[in-house]
Amino acid sequence: MERVTFKGFAYGAIAAASYGLNPLFALPLYADGMGADSVLFYRYAFGLVMLGVMMLVQKQSFALRRCEVLPLVIMGLLFSFSSLTLFLSYNYMDAGIASTILFVYPVLVAILMAVFFKEKVSPITMISIALAFTGISLLYQGEGGQTLSLTGVTLVFISSLTYALYIIGVNRSVLKDMPIAKLTFYVLLFGLSVYVIRLKFCTQLDVVSQPVLWINPVCLALFPTVISLVAMTKSIHYIGSTPAAILGALEPLTAICCGVLVFGERLTPRIILGIVLILIAVTLIILGKSLIRQLQVRVIHRNHHFPQR
Repeated sequence: MERVTFKGFAYGAIAAASYGLNPLFALPLYADGMGADSVLFYRYAFGLVMLGVMMLVQKQSFALRRCEVLPLVIMGLLFSFSSLTLFLSYNYMDAGIASTILFVYPVLVAILMAVFFKEKVSPITMISIALAFTGISLLYQGEGGQTLSLTGVTLVFISSLTYALYIIGVNRSVLKDMPIAKLTFYVLLFGLSVYVIRLKFCTQLDVVSQPVLWINPVCLALFPTVISLVAMTKSIHYIGSTPAAILGALEPLTAICCGVLVFGERLTPRIILGIVLILIAVTLIILGKSLIRQLQVRVIHRNHHFPQR
């Protein structure tokens, strides 16, 4: 059981870190004049090809049961709208700030799970969320009292909500036992339809102008799409929706590392403190779940030997 739990947390961390690479590969395409719909079209299309090849190599079946089609369509649309609203928000605020605000989705997952599925929110979970939010506020504390764009914030919140619904939907539907690659393939396939329609059946698709820039859509398909989706789905299967979502705290950490290492941003004491708080929050979630399980086992063991009257 502990091995399974560790794998769940490891996959969750990989998913979050990979998804945090979105701005690293998207912004160079924006600078080249490409719109969000075109960037996401290439991201989903390349991801679809990668997963299709993976399934062929592994000799996995592409066949679907009738009861799986509608849930897959819904999951694909949810994930696609989450991507679209996030990428559109990059036009209204810094990508790092947008990625940070996106982290509200673990809270939405916890709330939705508590309201609709009666999942208890433990004190450790609440403390972890509070620490993570404090850390994030330190990472992107505004300088000079600048006001964020209301449009940008609204777009990111919609992205966060649809991503939360996707995370819950994967774990609470007939898709729960579907092979990971197959599930991700159809999520991308139905999600791609959003951009095909928005681009007037690709008649308005922007073309990558320079050969060297093709590395960006390929990496967008590989890291924040294929690797992130597959790892997140595995994490949800192993440890559930709420812990997997809370591990999303690693997304803004990825953005910070990219900013410092790639774009030469300063690493201030405030940013370091924010990173430490987020890491503490993630560690609490991991250790807390393990400690709670050990306490439950001890209580059961004690009651077995000393039954109450």
